[in-house]
Amino acid sequence: MPKSVKLSDIAARAGVSTVTVSKALSDKKGVSPQMRAKIKAIAQEMGYQSLSAVKKQSRLRSYMFGILIAEHFLGKYDSFYWQMYQSVTTQAVAEGCFTLLELISEETEIKQTLPKLSVEKRVDGIIIIGELKSGYLKKLKADCEVPILYLDFYDNTADCDAVISNGYHGTYALTNLLLELGHRRIAFVGNLLATQSITDRYFGYQHALLEHGVVMQPDWLIGDRDPATGMVDEMQMQRLPEQMPTAFVCNCDLTAANMIRILEDRGLEVPRDVSVVGFDNFMYPWLCRTRITTFEPNTSAMVRMALEKMIQKIEDEEYRPGIFTVDGQLVYGESVARIPLPERFS
Repeated sequence: MPKSVKLSDIAARAGVSTVTVSKALSDKKGVSPQMRAKIKAIAQEMGYQSLSAVKKQSRLRSYMFGILIAEHFLGKYDSFYWQMYQSVTTQAVAEGCFTLLELISEETEIKQTLPKLSVEKRVDGIIIIGELKSGYLKKLKADCEVPILYLDFYDNTADCDAVISNGYHGTYALTNLLLELGHRRIAFVGNLLATQSITDRYFGYQHALLEHGVVMQPDWLIGDRDPATGMVDEMQMQRLPEQMPTAFVCNCDLTAANMIRILEDRGLEVPRDVSVVGFDNFMYPWLCRTRITTFEPNTSAMVRMALEKMIQKIEDEEYRPGIFTVDGQLVYGESVARIPLPERFS
């Protein structure tokens, strides 16, 4: 059997470190284009195969992943989860696997009807994109006979397996940005406990306020969705505080776009008169003329990790259960501005 080629073998031929070889082969920063091309050519010449490629070839069979998404997440505007589903499908095919989508209606959740892809035993594992009702999640975990993994949300049970974006840190960073620009009257827009993600983002916001000695006022918490359906509802955001905040931290970009429209209807200009930040960096361009300062989750890395964990769960190979967090990055738009000094302490 031929000896496998290691990173150190390629490094010796190229005259660089194994770290440089690793960065070049994984297309990470820190390697010049010329050196990257040289290292890849040497790796190809020597017959190098990455660990993921070897695992893919050694896999006995491909897997079918069932994907569950609540219908209300694929509404008229909010299609962040549709984009995430497309990423899952694309990356699954790259892994030699396939996906089968089933939308979950509100009636299905209420009646706790198992999805057809589970009842008909058509999948090897189930990935749930976006939070479903807690009762329905318990039903799925109790009665589905295949591994289940949550993507972009989690629940509070001990045996929860999930991959999420770092919403806590993201909103903490956004709120810190506003505080550094002099803002002190900062409202949060989102229904607490509507989803775990919104609640996490709220706590990141609160953490930043506490570190700066800012006490949140009760009317700084503004709802943004219909409590019955969970859908973003602009009417819920009309109840603004009597003393207008100088900034709004919104739990998603769709809410931020709606808030900007509400403020403009009241004669305020963003960011001249008030600043607004969002979350997700996903927005149809025609919904908002202002580029929103936001936090962008690393969706590709989240999906990659979710598929990796799901395959490990199915194969029961070196799998460590738990909630896995993936960092993202701030995206600077045009929706925030420094507050004039005299207003900072008013």
